[in-house]
Amino acid sequence: MVLQQLINGLMLGATYSLVAIGYTLIFGVLRLLHFAHGEVLMAGSFMGLYIILWTGLPLYITLPLAMVVTGALGLLIELFAIRPIRKDFHLAPLLSTIGVTIILQNLAIKLFGGYGTKFPDPLTTENIRIGPYMISSAKILILGISLFLMVILYFVIAKTKVGRAMRAVSESHLTAGFLGVNVDRIVLLTFGIASALAGAAGVMVGISFHAVSPFIGLTFALKGLVVMLLGGLGNVVGAMIGGLILGVAEVISIVLIPPEINLQDVFSFGIMILILIFKPEGLFGSRIGQG
Repeated sequence: MVLQQLINGLMLGATYSLVAIGYTLIFGVLRLLHFAHGEVLMAGSFMGLYIILWTGLPLYITLPLAMVVTGALGLLIELFAIRPIRKDFHLAPLLSTIGVTIILQNLAIKLFGGYGTKFPDPLTTENIRIGPYMISSAKILILGISLFLMVILYFVIAKTKVGRAMRAVSESHLTAGFLGVNVDRIVLLTFGIASALAGAAGVMVGISFHAVSPFIGLTFALKGLVVMLLGGLGNVVGAMIGGLILGVAEVISIVLIPPEINLQDVFSFGIMILILIFKPEGLFGSRIGQG
């Protein structure tokens, strides 16, 4: 029972981490809370749903395709909703992302309806016996994919030229520009990467919960925000670990508290409030520059 709940918590937490990493990347380069990030996740879940329904493609093809589409959506959001106004008005990009949220959610309602849609099972689910426990292979695969994507992202940020440019821009746009970094290009690329990760999270949410709706974006956007604050503003590694911590903590709360009380969200946002009061820099420290 304990091992099963631990796997459930890590799987849920890894999904939170992917969302929070996107928040963290965008906040790092623009100091912007991208409120439409949850709707990008929602778009990824519907994209995965209809790729599977219309083509029957396996998950290892469906997932990259959904990531490409949501990555492109992120580029469009940056180009048309953020870039034209971010240099002139401090709060305008924030309001713009709220507008994008409303547009994407209402567009999804018009296209797919306001009710949940059953997500087909793209995996041949088997139960793997580990001692006395039976663990779903789908949950292990989702956890593995999430951790793989996080490792790849960490490698890109820590070891590549693009990653160094992203870190420079997160410290100071002005200094990065003096060093020869194309700041606008790096900001655009960051939106694309963050949105692709949100799309991957959306597909895995559909597989995990077997249903998607136009309203799932808000739930996971808020959880991603909690994780970003938990790990520390601008701290990508903190977002990775913070998501796993929150996922396990939520599952533990479900085990300890009777399910009819339904305090899972109260537990999550209670953690956020405590962090803001006692450790506002996050568990692993903020990594936000001044420029």
